[in-house]
Amino acid sequence: MPTITLLTERDLREAVQLDTDIVDCIDAAFATLAGGKVVMPPILSMGIHECNGEVDVKTAYVPGTDSFAIKISPGFFDNPKIGLPTTSGLMILFSAHTGTLEALLLDNGYLTDVRTAAAGAVAARHLARADASTAAILGAGMQAKLQLEALTLVRPITAARIWARDAGKAEAAAGELTGKLGLPVTVSASVTEAITGADAIVTATPANEPLILPGMLQPGQHVTAMGSDQEHKNEIAAEVIGSCDLYVPDRHSQTEKLGELHHAIERNAVSASAMFPELGDVIAGKHPGRTSPDQITIADLTGTGLQDTAIATLAHQRCTAAGAGTSFES
Repeated sequence: MPTITLLTERDLREAVQLDTDIVDCIDAAFATLAGGKVVMPPILSMGIHECNGEVDVKTAYVPGTDSFAIKISPGFFDNPKIGLPTTSGLMILFSAHTGTLEALLLDNGYLTDVRTAAAGAVAARHLARADASTAAILGAGMQAKLQLEALTLVRPITAARIWARDAGKAEAAAGELTGKLGLPVTVSASVTEAITGADAIVTATPANEPLILPGMLQPGQHVTAMGSDQEHKNEIAAEVIGSCDLYVPDRHSQTEKLGELHHAIERNAVSASAMFPELGDVIAGKHPGRTSPDQITIADLTGTGLQDTAIATLAHQRCTAAGAGTSFES
C-alpha cells in the first residue's frame, strides 16, 4: 500500500524559512514557465463576500519532476476581529508518475506566505534597480512584513517606510521589523509620504480601490503589486499601469482576469489585446527587464500554482531528509 506522510505546520516551519535558497527555488520555477511546457490550469477561485472571504485552488505540473501539488487556500479578512489568522489552508502532494497521494502538508498557509514573499523578492531581483536602498511597504499584515524581509535578501535595503490604514498595526509592524532586520523602519502618514523617494515599493493590502494614483510614481521606482488576486481587488490605478515603462505579470492569463491588468483593461487604460512579457520570460532572458535606471517598472503578482508545486516539493524533500512527519498507509 502507498505510504502517505503527514507534515504539520511545525514540521514545515522547521524545514522551510524565507531565505535565499527559497528565493532561488521560486526564481527557477518562474523560469520554467518561459519554456512553455508547464501545465498550469486557471485558478479555481470562489468569493464568499458576505464573510469578506475567498478560497483559491491552485496547481501546476512541471514535466520531468516527480511530484505536483494542489493547494487549497482560504483567506477570510475579518478573522483578526475574532482572534483568528486571515489565511489558512493546506497543500496536497501527488506523485507525477502514478498520481498516488504522497503527502499532506498542513501548513495553515505558512508555505503560501513564504512562497509569496519569495516571489516578491524574485520580481525585485529582476526589475528593481540594483542599488535600490529605500523600501516602501503598503500594508502591515503578515505578507507585508514578509515582503520587506524578502526585499532585504535581494537588494541593499538600508531603510523602509510602512503605511497602513490602521496606524496602530503599522506602528507595531515597524517596531517588529526594525528589531528583526536591524534597519530603521518608520511609519508614514499617507501613501504619498511612504512612496515618495522610495526605490522599491510593495503593495500588500486587500484594497478594493487604488492606493497608487496617477502622478505618484517617480522615475526609477519599482512597484510589486501583491494584493490584487481577486476581481474586486485593486491597488494601482489603471492609468498607472497603462503609462509605466514596463509592466510584468506573473501569468498574463491570470492578471488580465484577477490582477491589476484586469482593472486597466476594464477602464480602457490598456488594450485588451495587448501582450506583456511574463516574469518567467524576463528571468529566462526571453525579454529584457529594466533597461534604464529611470524606468518605472511594475510587477503584477497574483500567485501561481507553479510556486505551490515548487515549494511543496522542496518542503517534502527537506522533511523526508530530516525524518520529519508522520507516515501511515492509506
